[in-house]
Amino acid sequence: MTGPQPWIEGRLRAAWLRKDWPVIFRTYRNILGISQARLGQLIDMPQPHISAVENGHRRIMDADLIQRIAEGLQVPEELGGAHRPEMSKWSPDPELRERISRAHTTGRADVRIADWIAHVLTEHRRAEDAVGGRELWPVVRSQLDTVTRLLPGTSGPVADRLLILAAEHAHWLSWVAHREGHAGPALAWLDLAHGWAVDAGSADMAAWVTRVRSYYMLKHSDPKRAYRIAKVACQEAIGASPTTASITAHQASLASAAVGERDESRRLADQAYELALRTPDEQDRPNWLYWLDPVRARLHKANAAYAVRDWHVAAEGFRATLPKLTGYPRDLAVYAARMQDAAKRV
Repeated sequence: MTGPQPWIEGRLRAAWLRKDWPVIFRTYRNILGISQARLGQLIDMPQPHISAVENGHRRIMDADLIQRIAEGLQVPEELGGAHRPEMSKWSPDPELRERISRAHTTGRADVRIADWIAHVLTEHRRAEDAVGGRELWPVVRSQLDTVTRLLPGTSGPVADRLLILAAEHAHWLSWVAHREGHAGPALAWLDLAHGWAVDAGSADMAAWVTRVRSYYMLKHSDPKRAYRIAKVACQEAIGASPTTASITAHQASLASAAVGERDESRRLADQAYELALRTPDEQDRPNWLYWLDPVRARLHKANAAYAVRDWHVAAEGFRATLPKLTGYPRDLAVYAARMQDAAKRV
């Protein structure tokens, strides 16, 4: 695809799902750099009516008009043009499991839709890294709905590919639910993601999801359980990519430190660092681990040093590497605070 792609923008997709017409019109125009008159031409609506909608003086309720807008603005198929109230729920829908259970029946599906959704999910991951994912929640749930509807018409490698894409979405939803304080739904989404990863034969996704579960347990102050789960993640990572093996070893390092196994933690931290350096190029990493570059690997090593209270090593590692971390304001704040804390303890 070339030129501006407005429907990659999370704000626009979220606005469409909640039918916020002023935001839809303004955001669409801003992305493409077009006037109200040009927007009116696209959807067969006079410019004064466009202005009235954007100013909140005119409401759009007619189904035929909504359909015309969807066609004129080329709303992607996975958004469907219809608001679905159930998307606001945090927990998975039981119907998702039913669709997945029919994933290997014979048939064909148009995987171009899946390609597009995978592309959009990548953009959402990057947005979540910077600003959080609450607003994008209904968008990603809608995308997952589309992916699972494709599954009953697929078989073989195509079905596996869609299962992994579904697992990616479920993991993302779990991550956001966890950040929003919904621990139960977060684990439910993680269970779905892991099951679909196993069904698809993806060691990378299965190990990654188990690693995330260990991370949750550590966050919930349950280090023994985090330690056990991290060990399972490392076993699942056997045969997976070096990037996946690196992130599971790093989590095992943090969990080992939490249960007092400091020597084991240091060994695993070194192992995680060496593994991460084997894939310096983003295209060689799993989609969901695009961020694990050499800079992040050095930060992970410093963080592991912080976990085992090697204060000087941690402070120096953070100090040398943090200036190179760009595009992750939340992570930057966390690591900067740890650098300052470690420096005080030297």
